Amino acid sequence: MTETSFLQVESDHGVVVLKLNRPEVMNAFNFSLLSALKNEIEKLRFDQDVRVVIITGNGEKAFCAGADLKERSTMEPVEVKKFILTIRNLFTSIEQLNKPVIAAVNGIALGGGTELALACDIRIASENASMGLTETRLGIIPGAGGTQRLPRLIGVGKAKELIFTGRRISAKEAFDIGLVNLVCPLETLIDQGRKMAAMICEAAPVAVEQAKYAINFGIETDIQTGLAIESNAYWVTVPTEDRIEALNAFREKRKPVFKGK
Repeated sequence: MTETSFLQVESDHGVVVLKLNRPEVMNAFNFSLLSALKNEIEKLRFDQDVRVVIITGNGEKAFCAGADLKERSTMEPVEVKKFILTIRNLFTSIEQLNKPVIAAVNGIALGGGTELALACDIRIASENASMGLTETRLGIIPGAGGTQRLPRLIGVGKAKELIFTGRRISAKEAFDIGLVNLVCPLETLIDQGRKMAAMICEAAPVAVEQAKYAINFGIETDIQTGLAIESNAYWVTVPTEDRIEALNAFREKRKPVFKGK
């Protein structure tokens, strides 16, 4: 495990766990934490040994409570704009990372915390988790992608309800509306994340990367354009060694050994 004052990094068998490390303020984002997370994401982008990333929070109370409001209260308007641009770009880079990202929501995830989870590919939550885009109660709106990613995930009507009211929802309700994929006891959360990551690691890396690309960019278009994006992503997988290995493994009745080539 490596650790900065703001981010813990654990790596094991192709799975990297990034743990937001400001538990004394419910892992709220300040500029330093954003910078640490940004630097790690960019390193992971080019690390071929990493297959899946899990993002979670340190402690048992909070995944991330959003922006550090104490820091925010000291900012001039231009600094607030810089913060919003920084966090929005960071979450977009997580969404577009060339490997799957799992959010393990261990408790409170409000504002930017929910927006971070929305930028991930898969969300699992502990039973004690609560989520919400609460910005309208602070006189602002979600500014790190929440107004765009939430309606795409759960539908426009429900997203408007949650954003307009700014109310928190339980892990159960988050599951019921499709905001999270799985709810489990807090003590098994990371194990469940690793279990899901291990299943992803059994698949071919290039295929997973291209599937994520096709889904992310195809969903933003009409069906014909989406099918063209899918077709181009499929062609990328055809000449790979992994595709041939999968065919050989099927014929030889064994598990394939993928190399990401």
